Amino acid sequence: MNTSDQKAPWVVLNELVEANDTVLLNEYIDKLSSKEIVHTLFRLSHLEQSKLISSLTPNKAAELIEDVPESYAAEVLEHLEPEQAASIITELASDEQVDILKKVTDEDANQILSFLESENADEIRALIEYPSDVAGGLMATEYLSYPKDMIVSEVIKDLTERSDDYALYNVQYLYVVQKKFKLVGVLRLRDLVMAEHSKVIGELAVEADTVLADTTLEELSDYFENKEISACPVVDEKNYLLGVLRRKSIDLALADKSEFDHQKSQGIIGGEELRSMPTLLRSKRRLSWLSVNIVLNMMAASVIAMFQDTLTAVIALAVFLPIVSDMSGCSGNQSVAVSMRELTLGIAKPVDVFRIWLKEATVGLINGLVLGCLLALAAWLWIGNPYLGVVVGAALALNTIIAVSIGGTVPLILKKFDTDPAIASGPILTTITDMCGFFLVLGLATLMLPLLVT
Repeated sequence: MNTSDQKAPWVVLNELVEANDTVLLNEYIDKLSSKEIVHTLFRLSHLEQSKLISSLTPNKAAELIEDVPESYAAEVLEHLEPEQAASIITELASDEQVDILKKVTDEDANQILSFLESENADEIRALIEYPSDVAGGLMATEYLSYPKDMIVSEVIKDLTERSDDYALYNVQYLYVVQKKFKLVGVLRLRDLVMAEHSKVIGELAVEADTVLADTTLEELSDYFENKEISACPVVDEKNYLLGVLRRKSIDLALADKSEFDHQKSQGIIGGEELRSMPTLLRSKRRLSWLSVNIVLNMMAASVIAMFQDTLTAVIALAVFLPIVSDMSGCSGNQSVAVSMRELTLGIAKPVDVFRIWLKEATVGLINGLVLGCLLALAAWLWIGNPYLGVVVGAALALNTIIAVSIGGTVPLILKKFDTDPAIASGPILTTITDMCGFFLVLGLATLMLPLLVT
């Protein structure tokens, strides 16, 4: 079998699958980086993916699944037989199991879970009930816990004899419990190893910093920022241990949320799109945004139509219309970003709309005057008419104040009415700043028309 490096990885994998050469197949996959694996899987058809996954052991297939986005991993599993998908899911950590199964249809998820051991399936069903942005939805149920009356030597023996079983566990910390998994304390692995073997672990454990299952992602971010720990236990109101939350999980969740919000702000309805998704679904999601933007842009263009005579008389104004609207839009987007961040952190609430407006208007006034003067000077030097500079400079200054006022307050207002600020703030800001910018430039030019055409 020729597995030349000159061949694309997806070609090589297909050849190895067709040749049923599982040894070389596994060796070749081991040589691929995570990025190469992701790129390769995306280049394969669903049928080719299914053949590839079927040629691998569940453990090796799980390793591939871990490298791709969760929504795509869900797509891959949906094209497999439920029993085969279940065998792969079993090899993943509990938090990864839940993240992927949340992405598949309810019918497929139930079919996959039906092939798992009842205890494992019930555990996953319970975790799926938690929202994805709270501690319960982010925690893993693989953790090491021991009764408080065990001695050190017994714990070390268990760790040694069952090391393979604990491969997916976070072994930096051991959680000491009493009956029914009520948390007593936490014990670092290094402290356990260095302790006298006859010591009772309940005496060595220290009080653990815990979080409740409904703690939000933003609260968890602040929590870990102020703690030098890699994981913390998640408990219920009675301090019973539910799972363990890793710092890495928080970092990944924050990165995913940032990317999700960014895609929504760019008009990807649903907040996530991969080109492996059905073409018509992707088209529908984009058109639902773009079709609205046609109407909004027509509204902005109608302002220009009102001043056709002025624009015809002073054609140089056409050069500055996009500059005024774009610069104002940039200022407004800065305000949107700050308001979105403050909403996320809980610093700002809809009730603070007037306070936010006052702060933004102050910044907008300063920035508007500076930017307006710069544009006025540029227009004067370029066109040679100081009055044209006054028109475009004043328009930019005023429109900057309007833009930051809208950008700062609209997210809070939308939040008040339970509308997603990430989706709606952008179009509202763009439409209003364009309309106001065009109106200010052309309106001021109309008032000063005799001075501009001489």
